[in-house]
Amino acid sequence: MIRILQTTKVWAGASFFVLAIIFGFFYPVFIVLADPTADAAQAKLQAEYDELQKDITKWQGILNDTKAKSTGLQGDIKYLDAKIKEAQLTIQAKNIAIQKLGGQISDKNKKINDLNEKIVKGKTSLAQILRKTNAIDSYSLAQIMLDNKNLSDFYKDLDTFSIVQKAMHDHFVMIDQTKTSVEIEKKQLDEKKNQEADAKHEVEVKKTTITQSKVEKNQLLTVTKGQEAAYQTVLAEKQAKAAKIRAALFRLRDSQGISFGDALQYANAASAKTGVRPALILAILTQESDLGKNQGSCLVTNIDTGDGAGKNTGTPFEKVMKSPRDTVPFKNITARLGLDWKMQAVSCPPGYTWTANRGYGGGMGPSQFIPSTWELFKTRLGVLVGKSAEQVDPWNPQDAFMATGLYMSDLGASGGSFTSERNAACKYYSGSSCQPGRKPANVFYGDQVMQNADSIQNNIDFLKGL
Repeated sequence: MIRILQTTKVWAGASFFVLAIIFGFFYPVFIVLADPTADAAQAKLQAEYDELQKDITKWQGILNDTKAKSTGLQGDIKYLDAKIKEAQLTIQAKNIAIQKLGGQISDKNKKINDLNEKIVKGKTSLAQILRKTNAIDSYSLAQIMLDNKNLSDFYKDLDTFSIVQKAMHDHFVMIDQTKTSVEIEKKQLDEKKNQEADAKHEVEVKKTTITQSKVEKNQLLTVTKGQEAAYQTVLAEKQAKAAKIRAALFRLRDSQGISFGDALQYANAASAKTGVRPALILAILTQESDLGKNQGSCLVTNIDTGDGAGKNTGTPFEKVMKSPRDTVPFKNITARLGLDWKMQAVSCPPGYTWTANRGYGGGMGPSQFIPSTWELFKTRLGVLVGKSAEQVDPWNPQDAFMATGLYMSDLGASGGSFTSERNAACKYYSGSSCQPGRKPANVFYGDQVMQNADSIQNNIDFLKGL
């Protein structure tokens, strides 16, 4: 039989062991040792960044002033010079920001690893303490009384045991706090990665700006001073390109296409109300139209079950639309717009036979809202487009553009950064985000939307530059 006096002596030693763990093991989690070399490097980078920001502001002013006053060949060359210089300075500033973020991301990863290591060690220590606690708890009062002739020694041992139990409780609390710290650090790490992705994307955009501006500048430099007639030819070519862009057909899913000029007007109006940039709204609608080519359009043939068929092929599709969640509002929407629900196209599901994993179709018009979601947005949408909630039309381009802008704003796209727009696009498609470094199934949608947005933004910038 193990004597209780021996065991409590073990506990006395254990109590000091536990306290040593608490004060020597956890406190370093919250102590940040200064690194003079790293601090000096960060300060130098910050000073360079601040100076570049001043230069960027100066050249942005020159750019805006030159654009306003440009009346001829030399004015346009000066404008392009300012545009190139502003882009070059922005690239330098963003590269410095990327370098700083790289260091911060590395620090965050190290801190997370250190915290996780401390949690593992803490759990190991707790396991040892718990085993000792179970050994003490297994003794009966009779055994304690038989093994301890001196009751005062027994109570002293109990005091030691209480100290150890309290220390163990504190240990649990600190491990829990450390886990919370890990979650905070991981969230901050994701934010740093987003900022890095935003900066890298802007660098690539500015590189494209420089390349295009240099090509245009070289074209103008071939027109020497005094040859204004030749310059007018170049200007006429620009105007012809602009007219071609405006007249180009902007395809819309399940609706008649409209000119790019009209589409841009609708997108500008939606942007003014929602804060989402026009190029992103246009990119979402372009992506939905491209998906429409692959997924096709369906008609609902049974409003009770939601079954339907391909609009052009007649191929049966089970549960095109979820019943009654979407079939009932779909019937209501078409009725109040004077449409026949049997003849109104919606998106097909991604398979002919319904399974729980397949899901549904039922997206309406260019913005591809399902009927139940459209009903949630109709009141706010009506206010923005100047109609009653009952008259907003998912197949009307103007209403669809505003609906896309409104929903994208709700999803965070009005932040304007690359990552906020990309995540909003992924959520628009599937309801979940697509953070940098992660590859969920919906990431293709976000990537393609951002590629389309860059291309569309180039056309918008060209039209603005005239």
